[in-house]
Amino acid sequence: MKAYFALFFSMIICYASQAQTMKWNQNPVIAHRGAFKKNQYPENSIASLKESIRLKCYGSEFDVHMTRDGIMVVNHDADFYGIDISSSTYKELLAKKLPNGESIPTLEAFLKEGMKQKKTKLILELKPAKTEEEMMKLTDAAVKMVHDMKATAWIEYISFHYGSLKRILELDPKATVAFLASVGSAVSAEKLKEDKFAGADYHYSVYKANPGWFEEAHRLGLTINGWTVNKEEDLQWMLENKADYITTNEPELLFELLAKKGK
Repeated sequence: MKAYFALFFSMIICYASQAQTMKWNQNPVIAHRGAFKKNQYPENSIASLKESIRLKCYGSEFDVHMTRDGIMVVNHDADFYGIDISSSTYKELLAKKLPNGESIPTLEAFLKEGMKQKKTKLILELKPAKTEEEMMKLTDAAVKMVHDMKATAWIEYISFHYGSLKRILELDPKATVAFLASVGSAVSAEKLKEDKFAGADYHYSVYKANPGWFEEAHRLGLTINGWTVNKEEDLQWMLENKADYITTNEPELLFELLAKKGK
């Protein structure tokens, strides 16, 4: 019991000390898989992360899987150039390279790079695993690494797996989590609030089908993020409806629109 309270208070002190030194970029721009498109960087690469930081995005989103030998790696799909991640070792994944010559990034390397600065948040998406057991193993390992590396201030968690997000809050009640969903899988703002989530991270079509989402979520103190918003008219619509965050493959375009609005 003493060890538990010692851990709890050390977490409180860690959060407080980090919060005093962080000044996150004040804009709604989250670069989807990093800022990759304009300069043709590989998605989910260290290069695309660096570019999102250079652009001064609020956040850079990235996707996490676990290999057979327990190494967490950053990649969108469940396979890396035809190599199934969950059934392969990390060493086996090194047989392939990203187009810019990078190897598949480990979560550890990704966090180390992101923690070199204190302006852009790291939006960590836990990708669905093949089994519930594997999903919880990934969740526990990711939270442990974030804490071991003292990266909590940089991290916001997202996932399509509701149970994974609830597990994160069990492990770290101060974590920021948002539920990913599309039409047909979205849950109510009341449910998110009840489960102590920070907000909704839904496909923008969910909000278009129910514009009342914005008012209801904000009334409950929840944030709204929309993905993946790339067309100018859709970006404008999200801005007009006061979305808190917008995840996009076109961060440069979104910054241009914000500049026109004087934001």
